[in-house]
Amino acid sequence: MATIKSSFVNLLVTLTVITLVAGLSLGYVFQWTKEPIAKAQMQKQLQAIEAVVKGYDNNPVVEKFKVATAAGDSLEFFPAKEKGELIGMAVKTKSSKGYSGDIWLMVGFSMDGTIQNAVVIEHKETPGLGSKMTDPKFLKQYMGRNPGSENLNVKKDGGSVDAITGATISSRAFSEAVQKAYDTFHSMSYGNDQQ
Repeated sequence: MATIKSSFVNLLVTLTVITLVAGLSLGYVFQWTKEPIAKAQMQKQLQAIEAVVKGYDNNPVVEKFKVATAAGDSLEFFPAKEKGELIGMAVKTKSSKGYSGDIWLMVGFSMDGTIQNAVVIEHKETPGLGSKMTDPKFLKQYMGRNPGSENLNVKKDGGSVDAITGATISSRAFSEAVQKAYDTFHSMSYGNDQQ
């Protein structure tokens, strides 16, 4: 059996074929998974909205809009309506000051700015420490309170929130994200006057 002599042309043809096959395979897999991934993301968003705002009959994801913050970024707002009337707002917010990076929250507000609920959507905090911000005991401290009239910082910073033991940085980031959502909500005059 004769052996094929290795040459630059043979290597180039082989690498080109491998690259084309790999590229086409990746493109096919992307197209095949794009729609299920988008549906899963929408479902995850709807579940977060349902957890923080109650009693709506519209699809807040379809009606979402972005609002610029004082820091120069933007937050996503999901209006919750009942029979066409705005009854609350879910706000997707974040803080970049977490111990291990960004902390993403969904915060639900009544029209007067009172927090209905807040849930953690995504974080990379230390398991067993910063990750305790997802515990109901920690989250409960924010429910039914209005960041416009109450200081929802951690107690070490003069606020009224008990920080997670050993995870003050994560607790501060959580409070910052909640305040950012409220400030942006309030700047649209939702937090003080119904539109």
